[in-house]
Amino acid sequence: MGDFYQNGIITTLHNLSDRPVEELEQELLSFSRKRPMGLILPSLFSELEGTALPAILDELVKVPYLSEVVIGLDRADQQQYCHALEFFGRLPQQHRVLWNDGPRLQALDKQLQALDLAPRELGKGRNVWYCMGYTLASGKTESVALHDCDILTYDRSLLARLIYPVAHPRFNYEFCKGFYARVSDGKINGRVSRLLVTPLLRALKKTLGNMEYLDYMDSFRYPLAGEFSFRRDVLNDILISSDWGLEIGVLSEMYRNYAKNRLCQVDIADIYDHKHQELSAQNDAAGLSKMSIDISKALFRKLATRGVTFNTERFRSLKATYYRIALDFVETYHNDAVINGLTLDVHSEEKAVELFAQNIMKAGEAFLDRPMERPFIPSWNRVMSAVPDILDQLREAVEADHAEFAAD
Repeated sequence: MGDFYQNGIITTLHNLSDRPVEELEQELLSFSRKRPMGLILPSLFSELEGTALPAILDELVKVPYLSEVVIGLDRADQQQYCHALEFFGRLPQQHRVLWNDGPRLQALDKQLQALDLAPRELGKGRNVWYCMGYTLASGKTESVALHDCDILTYDRSLLARLIYPVAHPRFNYEFCKGFYARVSDGKINGRVSRLLVTPLLRALKKTLGNMEYLDYMDSFRYPLAGEFSFRRDVLNDILISSDWGLEIGVLSEMYRNYAKNRLCQVDIADIYDHKHQELSAQNDAAGLSKMSIDISKALFRKLATRGVTFNTERFRSLKATYYRIALDFVETYHNDAVINGLTLDVHSEEKAVELFAQNIMKAGEAFLDRPMERPFIPSWNRVMSAVPDILDQLREAVEADHAEFAAD
């Protein structure tokens, strides 16, 4: 059970009473009359063949308040797309599957590529961006939640608590970030958040001095959570990253666009587990190694837009400061694990810290080499200004795919 303490500069909504999900859903059902609700599910086809997504669907079919479910499907051929239509067909809510690798959406993507407006990198960011575009195009929802499709400990109370803050008619929140304890199977997980992001933010405060942006980022209890919710108008202006900097980029965009009292975070699960990435210490292009570089670069870029000047000496100082803070956190997490009867391998934790310290320097060098690199996908407002009917084209392409293959 969480506490009621408010830390940082955004509102934290706790889980203080283990309120029954049925009670939450009844309220959400009444809210839906004023604020129709939707859900975005960015998915790989391989996740349809796993254990997590079928169990997630078992829960979603019981959800009474959703007006629309938008599924982004990556890495699927025609036969796999048809299977996906059947797989998601048991959802009782209005739903559409975006076949991102299909000829219609590929043609639309090529049109945007010609204007330098398309996502430049395959992955979750691109998938989420097109799902956001379709959500704007359909116009069926006012409040939208997004969560991953690899959550092994999913139940529908996670969704109810996630969307509640932006769905309540008397709340003024535009954006809500989910958080949870990354504890499962007797272990503390979440290494990148625990051992990279938090100590890196604290190291940036030490080397750069206090900045409201850094205090804001440090206010989030789990900044890398892939679960968040928002009002539909957020989708027009937000710039999202196509790499592992997606979550950091979204938080930064909300800081740029909205007052802090319009943002919150909510406790959505007591236990949370999902697919784990390998450390990949010998491969900067995979696993937690790539993730740590992308996340570090995302923070450096956002700080640069706020007037911070970086150079090699500053990155060296940052690396040393980070390393000391992160090693102290290893001891802290070890003691937290011991008192709770959990296991935590100090050796593997310190190996991760060593890798992340090296990757902070690599991220810094990459930033200095390519300071004008643009990893962010253009906002939908910009795309619509260049191609006024782009949302109509997107909706028509998705509907045409559905009409052609849903009956097969």
